[in-house]
Amino acid sequence: MAKSRNNLLGVGGQRKKLSAAERQGAGPARDKDRKVAEDRKQELVRKMRERAAAAEAAPAQDAPAGS
Repeated sequence: MAKSRNNLLGVGGQRKKLSAAERQGAGPARDKDRKVAEDRKQELVRKMRERAAAAEAAPAQDAPAGS
């Protein structure tokens, strides 16, 4: 039978020492990363809206007028 698994000391790796600002989520790198992520998201949303608008306009142009 295996040894007891109740002792999980050391599982999960080591933690980085954080400054007080970083513990509160106000680290300088985090702010920059969030800004970059927000910019990418906005660009993706803009592209998706453009594609959706083009997809809606394309069938209307292709449909015959007499139908």
